[in-house]
Amino acid sequence: MGDPMAWAWLQAALLGLLQGATEFIPVSSSGHLVLVPWLLGWAPPGLLFDSMVHWGTLAALVACFWPELREVAVGWLRGLWRREVRAPEARLGWYLILGTVPGAVLGALLEDFFERLFASPGAAAGLLLVTGTFLALAEWRGQGERAMREVNALDALLVGLAQAAAIAPGISRSGATIAAGMARGLRRAAAARFSFLLSIPIIFGAGVLQLAGLPGLADAAHQVPLMAIGFTTAALSGYAVIRFLLRYLQSRSLYPFALYCWALGLTALLVLALGL
Repeated sequence: MGDPMAWAWLQAALLGLLQGATEFIPVSSSGHLVLVPWLLGWAPPGLLFDSMVHWGTLAALVACFWPELREVAVGWLRGLWRREVRAPEARLGWYLILGTVPGAVLGALLEDFFERLFASPGAAAGLLLVTGTFLALAEWRGQGERAMREVNALDALLVGLAQAAAIAPGISRSGATIAAGMARGLRRAAAARFSFLLSIPIIFGAGVLQLAGLPGLADAAHQVPLMAIGFTTAALSGYAVIRFLLRYLQSRSLYPFALYCWALGLTALLVLALGL
């Protein structure tokens, strides 16, 4: 492309769009952010840009779930003050905290291991096949009849463990947690809703740690337009996908997403094998 700056802006917009869409569609955003630049021959976007697009998806979550988040926060704080957890909002607040713990612990203990996986397109491709299998098995088993208000502590812990596994690129966070929720007997849409709410603290915490871990922001000034483009497209696409997916999962299955994960994973492995 003739204008390098225009090309950089286009890449930023496409990567932000990709992050916003695949963060919530159960096809692994991290796997896509590893494989798509590799397949297209683009330079890796960098940690600062990656942080910004994740903050974009966080903004989409807050915009979509703000009324529920406010109710949960108020109920949790009120329950903490009164030293009781009878209110559903207070219980949900504790369950979201419990479900976040496995990911936080695993991410801290195995940070170097996960960083090596992000440098391996082959690992991301192989784990996409695992994601497809999770989705297909969850759908084959079938959804349960339990609603969001029936989520309990064991549900939160097991879904949280699935979220922890999804730190690895190629394992879809939303796919793994929705599949785990369905395995626990939740309705498909209820499992998705709990999955999205559970992602808020882990995305926020990961974003804070990424920014805190940067060696310096001296070169950030010239990246501001790219970060703004990535943040905006991630937020807008994420918001649209959340709304779409909550409606879709009311009556339709996870099989198309499983097929997509298998197709992309196999294509990437084939490219690697052939040395293309």
